[in-house]
Amino acid sequence: MENIREEVKELQIGMKIRRLRQERRMTLQALADATGLSKPLLSQIENEQVIPPLATLLRISKAFKVELQTFFQEEGSNEKCILVRAGQSRKFQRRSGPGEEPPPYAYHSLAFGKKNRNLEPFLVEFEARQWREDLQVSHDGEEFLFLLEGTLEFHYGDQVMTLQPGDSVYYDSSERHGYVSKGDGPAKAVAVLYSRGV
Repeated sequence: MENIREEVKELQIGMKIRRLRQERRMTLQALADATGLSKPLLSQIENEQVIPPLATLLRISKAFKVELQTFFQEEGSNEKCILVRAGQSRKFQRRSGPGEEPPPYAYHSLAFGKKNRNLEPFLVEFEARQWREDLQVSHDGEEFLFLLEGTLEFHYGDQVMTLQPGDSVYYDSSERHGYVSKGDGPAKAVAVLYSRGV
């Protein structure tokens, strides 16, 4: 977990959110009202005590009217091509609080450092668990997921689909959706997210 914390500090998602908020002269309460997220949670994110899941970052990016990739790029980087070697992706996993169930997934940014991109590719690891309705999220945009390992249960609105390695799904992410691994262990997939219209 300490390695994850160090990577998040290096990426400085919390600092970027605080800077964007201050540039817009927004209070934490104003950002909470704009995103529907709690003020304490936003404070923890800004102080890098909490690693926000993608759905949370999408809400924040929409409130600021910036692209999601704003949080996954290095300052001053203008590279046109980014090569990410095996084992060099940036891993993020939201920490659970006391008495909370661990988060259902961890994600690795596969395009960290590339500025001005329209797609967000991730390697996602899903933990095995029982499905709960509160695992569903929705946000503007589209997503594509290709399952590499394990068995994944995909909930999309009222539909439930079981994915096996080699299966893929492409969907409008404004519909409520969520995943859980249903095998003996975690599932692994490549996911690409496109967020339209900030």
